[in-house]
Amino acid sequence: MFIRQCFRNKDGKRHAWWALVESYRTDAGPRQRVVAWLGKLDEAGRLGVERAARDAERTGAGDEHATRQLTLFDPPADDGHTPVEPQWVEVNAAAVRVENKRKFGGPWLALELVRRLQLDEFLKRVMASGREHVAWWRSALILVVARLCEPSSELHVAEQWYPTTALPELLGVPTDRVDDNRLYRTLDQLLPHKEKLEVHLKNRMGELFDLEYDLLMYDITSTYFEGQANFDLAQRGYSRDNRSDCKQVCIGLVVSRCGMPLGYEVFAGNTADVTTVEHIVETMEDRYGKSDRIWVMDRGMVSEDNIDFLLKGGRRYIVGTPKSMLKKFEAEVLADDWNTIRDGLEVKLCRRPRDESQSDTADAADDSGSDEELFILCRSRDRSKKEEAMVRRSEDNIAARLTKMKARCEKQQRDPMKVEREVGRLLGQNTRAARLFEVTVSKTDAGFARLEWKQVKATRDWATLSAGCYLLRTNVTNWTDEELWKAYIQLTEAEAAFRIHKSDLTIRPIWHQKEDRVLAHIFVCFLAYVLWKTLGQLCDQAGLGNEPRRVLSSLSELDLMDVVLPTRQGLEIRRRCISTPNDHQQIILDHLKLRLPRINQSKM
Repeated sequence: MFIRQCFRNKDGKRHAWWALVESYRTDAGPRQRVVAWLGKLDEAGRLGVERAARDAERTGAGDEHATRQLTLFDPPADDGHTPVEPQWVEVNAAAVRVENKRKFGGPWLALELVRRLQLDEFLKRVMASGREHVAWWRSALILVVARLCEPSSELHVAEQWYPTTALPELLGVPTDRVDDNRLYRTLDQLLPHKEKLEVHLKNRMGELFDLEYDLLMYDITSTYFEGQANFDLAQRGYSRDNRSDCKQVCIGLVVSRCGMPLGYEVFAGNTADVTTVEHIVETMEDRYGKSDRIWVMDRGMVSEDNIDFLLKGGRRYIVGTPKSMLKKFEAEVLADDWNTIRDGLEVKLCRRPRDESQSDTADAADDSGSDEELFILCRSRDRSKKEEAMVRRSEDNIAARLTKMKARCEKQQRDPMKVEREVGRLLGQNTRAARLFEVTVSKTDAGFARLEWKQVKATRDWATLSAGCYLLRTNVTNWTDEELWKAYIQLTEAEAAFRIHKSDLTIRPIWHQKEDRVLAHIFVCFLAYVLWKTLGQLCDQAGLGNEPRRVLSSLSELDLMDVVLPTRQGLEIRRRCISTPNDHQQIILDHLKLRLPRINQSKM
């Protein structure tokens, strides 16, 4: 005997029925007949197979001459209505159990984002399909989904995470077909499609969310290695992770005003931020075309050479400036003509200050060109309190240490060169307040160190006056001071992107030791971040706020499981189902217009 599914179309709907069918011999050859109608098999009471089998034996249902058809329910009527009076089986409630519980909500949500971005269709087109048991595009999706849901190594994904999820059912890739070697090879297959994929995602995100790319934020960060990392890109340099003991690479990321990424580039770990600007700008223009965009960068990217590069190409910019440049605007800081744009924040537009060393002719020439560039002087009350507190801590630390060092020099016969090095280290460790001190190391008549120090009052007064102030420069001359400040502050979106990469997506540390694998690892993190931002935009559109972390965490609690229902007759009914969403989860699903798939699989 076997179970067969039968279909009937009625009123534009397709109705499915199950029947228990047996084969028997006739003179004309083998034939089949329905032993029992099983209905839709969507309730435990519709599985009285044991009773039907007993009845079949008693009535000779196995005899080819038997004419009686046994039913668990009445056969479907000609009008297609559901049979009435179902017969039920008794379930031993005390023995009900759940088996094969696995994570469903997170992977399912990630795949929904993949489909909206048409990432799966793109990967199908570009990734080669050879004689592999598992298509490369499916393996690539495993990596991206894992990076979003539970970032970890390829080995952990293959051996511990993937078997505990519903991805084998959702992707159609059995657990035994996924191993770390397969995932490593997938990295090699994925990396060559980086540029085309960035363009595809940029265009698709623009379609989904009607994004504007008139304002581009550029920032750079670093991520470090565990291990030797013996290749050219891995170098020691300025570490944003406070891991100067490790080799690293630098990552330059370009995002839109809402934080949607357009692309990124990887640089050697010892690359200075200021040297990456020209490469990034030209790369983005080659990829997406040159248009009337405004580039926003922080002060670490700014040099006069970079400004000249932007100006010569007809590009517009809003950039930060070095703290030292603020001193030239002392008169503007002291003036009262500030524009309050929000509580605790003031701004004002300024022209380039006149350099007293210039001649009148030079001044005139500078004034004529000043119409092409403006400066935005900003003052933040919250930033002032923070900076003042930090300077005070450094100042007190320097003063205390210098006092001890002076006392030691007076009591001990110390080498002046050693004392100078000690002073240099002290000031280097407290750069915020180093300029407030004037330290002199001299020699006594006996040739030993004498230390003298004092605080510079003028410098201290300026530090107090300028606390919370910062300076921007731009060649966008048709915007108000408030518009310029709001555009610059969008740079925080790029900074937030790096925080998410490092915290939620765990881009660091990098354990790979081959350059291509390192680049592919960063690429997978980038793709996972695109899914993250897509979810954030969908949440924002749905009135849930830009909270991808909370939404992902909440829906990740949904599980796929097999429920085993032991009957009083000794049989077991198995149903595969998704855990019922709680009220909060259902609200999220409703707002995002997501509907959990129907899983109606029952078996004896």
